[in-house]
Order: sequence, then C-alpha cells, then structure tokens
Amino acid sequence: MSLEETTRREIEQDCTRLINLYAVLNDAADWDGLADLYTPDARFARPSAPDDFICGREAILAAFRARPPRKSRHVIANIVVEVEGPATARAFSVIVLYQGEAAEAGALPKMTANSPLVGFFEDRLVNTPHGWRFAERRGGLDFAP
Repeated sequence: MSLEETTRREIEQDCTRLINLYAVLNDAADWDGLADLYTPDARFARPSAPDDFICGREAILAAFRARPPRKSRHVIANIVVEVEGPATARAFSVIVLYQGEAAEAGALPKMTANSPLVGFFEDRLVNTPHGWRFAERRGGLDFAP
C-alpha cells in the first residue's frame, strides 16, 4: 500500500470518528464538547431545517444549549468520506434519530410521536491544529415526521 493510500485511509478514519463522536456527544447533551467539533466560523443546519444555517461555533453552542431537555439516540450509518486533499474532505452519512421526553431518574423515556426520524448529513471537514473539525454540517430528512 502506498503512502498516499495510507494517508487517505487515515483521513477517512479520522473523519468517520469525528462523525461518530458528534452523535455520542449529542446524545450525552455535552454541548461544549459538541461545539468544539466545529471550526470557529462553521455553519450548521439541522435536518429539520436544512436551509436555516446557524453560523459560528458560539451560535451553534447557544442553539444546542437552548434546546429543551430530551433523551435521544442517534444511529449513524453509511458514512462515506471523500478526501479532497490533506486538509479537506467531504462526508455523507445517514442518521436515524430516536427521541423522547426527559424522564425521571431511573425511568425510561417514552418516545415522542415523531420518533424515529430518518435523514442524512452532508459535511465539509477541515484538518485544524486541533484535528479534523466540521466547517459545515447540513442535515436533511428523508421522510416527513
């Protein structure tokens, strides 16, 4: 395997890890950790509002902090990373989101009426001094809730 092929695979793995880590942090409601996965000037559009971009890491953090408490589980699949160069890549992934109302300690949450949601993310990724980050994350839904 050539060095170029090894580098491409390493980038694909790093970007796949970033996408999976995003889901884990989102489900844990770790908004600071989640926001840190974006570049300072990143853009983000939720799957439920794919044309409504939130611009800048601080605004993205504020948007997540403003969410009402909920229980969620994101299942990420079909991740395809296209390496454009040593510092840029694009990715596509499918999401299935299960969500429910926050429950009392020890109780299981009940799923909301619009759960599950099935959709996707299209990402623009950049390599920074802190590792791979989202420069743009745009979601969309494949089925009406």
